[in-house]
Amino acid sequence: MSRALSIGIALFLLAPLMASAQSAEQVAARQRELQQQLDQVEQQIAAQQKLLDVAAGEHRTLQSQIDAFNAQIKKTELQIKAIDLSIQKLNAGISTSNKTLAALSQKRINEQESLAEIMRKTQILDDYSIVTVALSSETISTFFKDLDAFVAIKGSLADSFDEIQKTSSSTEAAKQTLQGKLTEEQELKIEQNLAKQTLLTQQTAKAKLLADTKGIEANYQALIAGNKKTAAQIRTELFALAGGGGQIPLPTAITLAKQAGAATGVRPAFILGVLKQETNLGANVGQCLLTNNPIKGDGKGKNTGTFFSGVMKPTRDVDPFMAITGALGLDPYAMPVSCPPSYGYGGAMGPAQFIPSTWVLYQDRVAKLAGHASTPANPWNNLDAFTATALYMSYLGASAQTPAAERLAALKYFAGANYTKPAYAFYGDGVMGFTDTFQQQINILNGS
Repeated sequence: MSRALSIGIALFLLAPLMASAQSAEQVAARQRELQQQLDQVEQQIAAQQKLLDVAAGEHRTLQSQIDAFNAQIKKTELQIKAIDLSIQKLNAGISTSNKTLAALSQKRINEQESLAEIMRKTQILDDYSIVTVALSSETISTFFKDLDAFVAIKGSLADSFDEIQKTSSSTEAAKQTLQGKLTEEQELKIEQNLAKQTLLTQQTAKAKLLADTKGIEANYQALIAGNKKTAAQIRTELFALAGGGGQIPLPTAITLAKQAGAATGVRPAFILGVLKQETNLGANVGQCLLTNNPIKGDGKGKNTGTFFSGVMKPTRDVDPFMAITGALGLDPYAMPVSCPPSYGYGGAMGPAQFIPSTWVLYQDRVAKLAGHASTPANPWNNLDAFTATALYMSYLGASAQTPAAERLAALKYFAGANYTKPAYAFYGDGVMGFTDTFQQQINILNGS
């Protein structure tokens, strides 16, 4: 009886998972197909980068600039395609994760129903003592059969509790996997939108160059001579900061970057490039406040009062955030943090956009490098934010101060373990583009 019951329960619980096996194989095949396409696009991106490298090494002429524009436009188009393929591949994984989660959820429901039935039968037997059962049995053999059934049901009850616990753990793991995929998808969509904006800018710049020069080399040389910025012009520019930091004069930003760079060995222009790229990533930075209402980690729009669920991850960031603001004597419900994206959590603080649980790992070192070891590091303080960015980048290898090392550090900063994926290459390219511009401006201010 016990064995038949166990087999029946097992088949009943495993049915949803067995039904999804075929669809999982189809998804895997589709993912392999998308990966092959992605590999081809990555090779094409590398080819365009070689053309860009050649154009950068040539004497600056109208034709070389047009060639550079063409190569950059083509590369950006390919990067957009790579991101689209990555999103398609990720969506296939999300579909599989959703089915797995649904199957596990149904399995848990089935297990709970099975548990309820076992408990009902247990309760029936518990209502009678063994003596009563024995006296009511017509024969000794019937009594022992009843006793065996009682023991079997008791054992099934314990097994059912174990199954529910295992399934609950598997369900939670599946939820975490799905959450990670959804967060990655959101990041890719942000990157794709930014890439599309950049593509439009590149196309517009190329069209303007051709219109301004009318295709004549002499006109181009006169144009670039007239466009060179002077030190006076640079001093009037503003540098936008994320996380509610607003704007500061560019020379002030350069001074902060130089101080942070001197303390960490990271190139000041690269620090500015990273902060610029972070500011450009979205309008949600510094636009939320924590409220912890109705539950821990909730919040609202800083200017709108709109409710946001999951402004911070409750188990990871809320307690560190309260500790950070408490040590600084700040009102935790008045300090701006990033709003959550469509999936995942927000809670990033200040210009450097560190989440609280990461900031606490660096805050003592940041305070020391910024020159105020006796007082806590403040993520909303510009010098501390610049220093934290530089320190983190130094850990990622940017202190080597080579373009390759800096680009790699930027990719690791943004994409983590996914830094080698071509879809994220756009972030590294964007940072290095800003870095080159800031280096030119620093050189002009330095008189070189």
